[in-house]
Amino acid sequence: MTDLKCKGAKPKDKAYKLFDGMGLYLEIIPSGKKFWRIKYRYLGKEKRISLGEYPLVTLQAARDKCLECKKLLQDNKDPSLERKKSIQAMQTEASNSFQSIADEWIDKNKVRWSEGYLKKVRRSLEIHVFPFIGKDPINNIKAIDLMRKCFSRMEEKGISDLLDRTRQICNQIFRYGIQTNRCTENPADQLRGALATRPHSHYRSIDINDLSEFLRNLERNEARLYEQTRRAVWFSIYTFCRPGEIRKAQWEHIDLPNARWIIPARFMKKRRDHVVPLSQQSLKIIKMQKSDLYGIKTPYVFPSVVRFSNPMSENTVNQAIKRIGFGNKMVAHGFRALARTQIREKLKYDSDIIEKQLAHKSSGPLGEAYDRTEFIEDRTKMMQEWADFVDGFL
Repeated sequence: MTDLKCKGAKPKDKAYKLFDGMGLYLEIIPSGKKFWRIKYRYLGKEKRISLGEYPLVTLQAARDKCLECKKLLQDNKDPSLERKKSIQAMQTEASNSFQSIADEWIDKNKVRWSEGYLKKVRRSLEIHVFPFIGKDPINNIKAIDLMRKCFSRMEEKGISDLLDRTRQICNQIFRYGIQTNRCTENPADQLRGALATRPHSHYRSIDINDLSEFLRNLERNEARLYEQTRRAVWFSIYTFCRPGEIRKAQWEHIDLPNARWIIPARFMKKRRDHVVPLSQQSLKIIKMQKSDLYGIKTPYVFPSVVRFSNPMSENTVNQAIKRIGFGNKMVAHGFRALARTQIREKLKYDSDIIEKQLAHKSSGPLGEAYDRTEFIEDRTKMMQEWADFVDGFL
């Protein structure tokens, strides 16, 4: 065989073969395509194996592959079986890539996560991890790989708070990989303490002594806030729900006759329905919103002023707090800490009741023995007392 003969071989009505040696031949089929094949015997049985298409596989490359097959036969190995094993190994390696294991871990856990947290997890991985080690077999990834390819980049960008969260996410993925027998080490855990992470800080919250001035500034509205924005701030104070829960509050979840707001599990951090008893003050805000939005089609209690089909921006309440002069002292999430402290210290409510209203896991001796309907009467009374307590600072 020569390359000239391979190139000049023309198709015929039926497939035919041009032989080289050691069982290697070029098969030309009627369509004009040409394929390298090798014929060999293993355990007394004649077998064939394809070596690729000419001219993508040259004559010399086909001879080299043929020689490899002969070496396998000398070692009493079947070339066809060895190829299948190699393909299976590659498929297993691909299915055990870091990204595939991460996707599997996400699918198993997303049922208990809020939509917001699920987006944060995916975004952290898609931006800071997958582009660099996503295709690598999870069992081959070492601590130095994780540091150089992912975390060092984040350190250079100065995003230390996000770096710590991303390391924790990777830590859980590697733990899952170990539990499912796809890897044997957890390099993310090995990097604990080796990264320039920022100490955890609590959300800013005003002192009770500043509440009077804060409320007066909000009431006077010299910052000329939209009326809906002011109501969202008031609603945040009275209900002390998470900012994301408030801005995504929907009319179908408001039970006006029973003065309750029932937040579906998909919007909650703990993935459970959450009942928020509405004080008279909160009901008044809801009714004013309903009146102002009469005739406007929107599912949201606090819709975007630009597009009513969307909820208000996640930064609206924080911007309002800045404009009334408390940007350095307070953020929207801080209303939760303010309410928690004052309801315990001034209104003397039991911690389990407060934590239940905050949608936290109960830390008291009763723990999670109570489901979401427990304490509802106590919480209804507490929410009205809290709203009255707040109004007392005006």
